[in-house]
Amino acid sequence: MSIIELKFRIWIEKDGEFLMGKGGAEILKAIKKHGSISKASKELEMSYRYVWGYIKKMEEKLGKRIVETKRGGEKGGESSLTELAEKLLEVYEEAEKAFERKIEELRDSIKF
Repeated sequence: MSIIELKFRIWIEKDGEFLMGKGGAEILKAIKKHGSISKASKELEMSYRYVWGYIKKMEEKLGKRIVETKRGGEKGGESSLTELAEKLLEVYEEAEKAFERKIEELRDSIKF
């Protein structure tokens, strides 16, 4: 028996260039949750260097900061999302939910 599935991917572009997809949304969400790039990278099982690089690439494309960082002492540093990053994450998550709802509706129509 064959299984037919309907799938989708969402990403955000700036001036026609990729800016952020699911991985970027997960990075922003984890930084928001933990207040730390290091803790976010551990939760996501990504290297700190990869997460830091992803953030820097986004900031270069946007020409604005998306993560504010404070150097740490004994307890480590702090990281928080800027208003722009919060908005990007919100828009991405809203689009993802809207697509998921529509995909669920359409899945029923391809069953045979």
